[in-house]
Amino acid sequence: MKTYAFIPARYQSSRFPGKPLAMIAGKPMIQHTYERALACPELSAVYVATDDDRILECIKGFGGNALMTRPDHVSGTDRIAEAAQKIGVKDRDLVVNIQGDQPAFQPEVISTMIEPLIADESIPMGTLKCRIRDERDVANPNHVKVVTDNRGLALYFSRCPIPFCRDANPGQVHFKHLGFYCFRMNFLLKFTALPEGRLESLEKLEQLRALENGYRISVPESAYDSIEVDVPGDVGAIEQLLNPIPK
Repeated sequence: MKTYAFIPARYQSSRFPGKPLAMIAGKPMIQHTYERALACPELSAVYVATDDDRILECIKGFGGNALMTRPDHVSGTDRIAEAAQKIGVKDRDLVVNIQGDQPAFQPEVISTMIEPLIADESIPMGTLKCRIRDERDVANPNHVKVVTDNRGLALYFSRCPIPFCRDANPGQVHFKHLGFYCFRMNFLLKFTALPEGRLESLEKLEQLRALENGYRISVPESAYDSIEVDVPGDVGAIEQLLNPIPK
């Protein structure tokens, strides 16, 4: 069983056009993300899946692997499914989806995410959670929350605070969902063929499609948060967070 990482990257963005190519500390953002993925020892290969020639040429320019995909994909998951098929990923291999706008992520988070799927081949999908330290983030709908069972499997994801504490409980811990995913290849193809779910449509959270259809999602806890670049104003803040990539 091999593990491949794919970074979906499109040029158009309503809030930040050309975001993958935004310069951060002297490099395009997508290059930072790519190099951090390379530092994860479990990955057999890393690819950028794009629909734009400018991004393709950027990746080739620093010696990375890139694949052109169709421009009409609804989500990054659909894009990496096409890319994984193009390179011949096998049914039981693992496909990791790393968002290109997370140029400061710690490579260890990928190791944490895929460990349960390596240990238990019956689990089709995995993602990550981290403890929320700032109570303001609990009520922020832009920070997705997740609750899991005693085995670390997802019960639900929501933009609302979950669990809701009916009585005052100052010690209650809430967990933020981190936007990394791991699929077994055969499940990735099955997942992308499923219709959009009702809860998925309401919350605008793709991972709910798996839960609505009865599939398990492993959600181990990460010691690291991962900050995303959403708008141009985030670039300065992310530059201050960039640490050397572990060797």
